[in-house]
Amino acid sequence: MTSQIRIIGGQWRGRNIRFEPAPGLRPTPGRVRETLFNWLGQTLPDYHCLDLFAGSGALGFEALSRGAAHAVLVEMSPSTARMLRANAERLGAKGAEIVVSDALAWLRRDSRCFDLIFLDPPFAANLLEQVLSLVHGRLNPGGMVYCESAQGVSKSPLWREFRYSRAGQVVHQLLQPEPGPEQ
Repeated sequence: MTSQIRIIGGQWRGRNIRFEPAPGLRPTPGRVRETLFNWLGQTLPDYHCLDLFAGSGALGFEALSRGAAHAVLVEMSPSTARMLRANAERLGAKGAEIVVSDALAWLRRDSRCFDLIFLDPPFAANLLEQVLSLVHGRLNPGGMVYCESAQGVSKSPLWREFRYSRAGQVVHQLLQPEPGPEQ
């Protein structure tokens, strides 16, 4: 059985992304994406984005719809990745790069930097703190990390909270790297 979620802004506004329901897969709801893109600005001209636990691809496709030049969508499940590829084809999302891989393994072998990183790991896996340490230093100047979690990101010497909100059981935050001594 296929489910779907609607893109809320940009060139594909109103178009649906299809996905197969799976344990732990929680597509970012429209109201949360609306808040996020109000925080970021409605367009992401020429951004390079990473949607690390892509799932439905809602965040990566929303970024591409709003002008991002490139989005790497990393998904561990081959069947979920096939749906991501089908959605990219249907939308004509030329800037979408779908990668089938474990997120941590991918981070350890790919060294690219991004303007915006989306982190929405499965809540039960408790991976957020570990992933945040791995993506530190992987942002272009002015870049940010968006996180969704059950508890929120605790205080860290590496990150400062730029924005915070809660929707039901989900905490969503926009983080910026703490400036180092050389900055």
